[in-house]
Amino acid sequence: MAATTRLLTSSVSEYLPTYSGSFDPRQKVYKGFLTPDSAPILLKHRFKKGYRHATLDTTLTKARVAGEARALLKCLRAGVNVPGVRMVDASEGLLGIEWIDGQSVKKLLPSGAQEEEEGDTPQVADVELSLESFNISIGEEVLVANVKIVIEYGVDDLMQLIGTELAKMHLADIIHGDLTTSNMMLRRTSAEDAGPELVLIDFGLSYHSTLIEDKAVDLYVLERAFASTHPDSEPMFTSVLAAYAKRMGKEWPVLRRRLDDGEMSIFSGRIMVLMAMVISSS
Repeated sequence: MAATTRLLTSSVSEYLPTYSGSFDPRQKVYKGFLTPDSAPILLKHRFKKGYRHATLDTTLTKARVAGEARALLKCLRAGVNVPGVRMVDASEGLLGIEWIDGQSVKKLLPSGAQEEEEGDTPQVADVELSLESFNISIGEEVLVANVKIVIEYGVDDLMQLIGTELAKMHLADIIHGDLTTSNMMLRRTSAEDAGPELVLIDFGLSYHSTLIEDKAVDLYVLERAFASTHPDSEPMFTSVLAAYAKRMGKEWPVLRRRLDDGEMSIFSGRIMVLMAMVISSS
């Protein structure tokens, strides 16, 4: 406990109330260092809730912190690009993970929310520069005047990265529980000839499941997130599913039928379970 308190209150820890992908009223997020000369880590602190019974609060906090750490470790073993686990103090509600030096996917794509706030459409040049900075081709050979082709050419590469990582996660039987473009980050790799990496983050609502319905709900939630956040997102999500299907292999047809059938009774039931998990951990 003393070590955790010192880590959170020391001068090398920086409180980040609006860290990308980590806004959560149940926790505070810090950029910290285990030692003065170590690499930075992201500290997620699920603080004590005064309105909740102390024993229940401790039990729920331990379960959520330990569950997130287990999900990350299982993803790492399966080769999914997620932050590495650097420290865990479940009793104090503290999880330290690898600091991802990259950009939120939400900020790399045209954002419907941003359009509403600013009253402007995203500038093509901004999208090109953002994608080019990660060495994602935007099709320079295509005429710049043809705006739609220029943008979609680069975005399609990004969507394929998303679909591949989601499939790897689901093949490991990990359900994210909160898939949005805010919970995905793009970062450069150290190898000069390698492309960027898509990293999945914020596994606070994740859990283990082999059920097709749970994996379908994960995809359904992401589809709704695309539709509500990014304008004209149908082609983008189609590219995500294409890459996802290729990686899932023989497991895809059954999952595809779940999505095509639109079994909202199943989706509604599973979403209600997810909502109950959120409420119980709040």
